[in-house]
Amino acid sequence: MAKKTIMLVCSAGMSTSLLVTKMQKAAEVQGIDSDIFAVSASEADHYLASKDVNVLLLGPQVRFMKNDFEKRLEPKGIPLEVINMADYGMMNGEKVLQQALKLIGE
Repeated sequence: MAKKTIMLVCSAGMSTSLLVTKMQKAAEVQGIDSDIFAVSASEADHYLASKDVNVLLLGPQVRFMKNDFEKRLEPKGIPLEVINMADYGMMNGEKVLQQALKLIGE
């Protein structure tokens, strides 16, 4: 299984850092080779240009940016979804990881 690059985008990149840690632990337990990281919305384009991102998840607080990101990601073929509010609130790394893997087609 190839390495999965999962990018989370939130308003400042801070609130999702705990979620990233929990997702990394869940991936490790499942033996999934992954690169999971969080960035602020303003940094997203830089990372999309410099990394081979498999899936992008938006934090619930930036769901209003979904249409904008869809336009940018469509030519690259990168799937996009808003993180489930309950899973985000509970910092459920396992569920959010599953959401990302499902979008990638794993």
